[in-house]
Amino acid sequence: MENYLQKIHDTAQYLIKNGILSPSTGIVLGTGLGQLLQHIEVEKTIPYHEIPHFPIATVEFHKGQLVYGKIGDVTVLAMQGRFHYYEGYSMQQITFPIRVMKELGIKQLLLSNAAGGINSAYKKGDLVLLDDHINLQPENPLRGLTDPAFGSRFPDMSQPYSPVLAKAFKNKAAELGLHLHEGVYASVIGPNLETRAEYRYLRNIGADLVGMSTVPEVIVANQAGIPCAAVSVITDECDPDNLKPVDIAEIIEVAGKADAKLSQLFAEVVKSIHGVSNLKS
Repeated sequence: MENYLQKIHDTAQYLIKNGILSPSTGIVLGTGLGQLLQHIEVEKTIPYHEIPHFPIATVEFHKGQLVYGKIGDVTVLAMQGRFHYYEGYSMQQITFPIRVMKELGIKQLLLSNAAGGINSAYKKGDLVLLDDHINLQPENPLRGLTDPAFGSRFPDMSQPYSPVLAKAFKNKAAELGLHLHEGVYASVIGPNLETRAEYRYLRNIGADLVGMSTVPEVIVANQAGIPCAAVSVITDECDPDNLKPVDIAEIIEVAGKADAKLSQLFAEVVKSIHGVSNLKS
């Protein structure tokens, strides 16, 4: 894995030379979610295809660029578009940007995604703060990484999402008058949506919502010692007893409508955690 470590270092050095200096907060923007950029005082935008060793976003509704700037007094580095296992990438390619963000010095990681709502209390456009997850991806981003430079080979996952960051999200949601659910996210391969039987299975094993991302990034963040939080936008209601056909265009539309409130929430949380010394407890 020496080559992988070297690639992380090389990419970080390229970004530093291009003005990406000491970001405090890393952000990953999921499907149909991009209005956060309106809250960022943008200093630099770099397309993924210009960054050494970076994968290329193949999903048409993922912009595929790094955005560097400030939200208030906080320096942020945002991924406008992420990578997925269903695109054909390895888990280590998918999570490569998180490793690079760690090398650049981020202190916390905030993630968003679009997800299907299994919990009957969730409706289209609702926001759900992830409290825990179930990893149903076929690979693990830590497999084969034996060098201590990556972090513990056997990271504890009893609390994968920072309670301090979770509290900040809940407090800010209340201040903004936004209803924020909490739930357990199941991460599956995709890219197809699930069958009725699969939704029943996911519900039975304790999932409140389901998507095709986020968990690999959270696993790596935990290994690397980066406190993280994630919020999903519910884009479709997955009641197996009353399941209606849905297509990706509808999912993108719903995510887009929820984008403004999610972006406002993220911006306020970023400003509120500035200077907080311990986000892990």
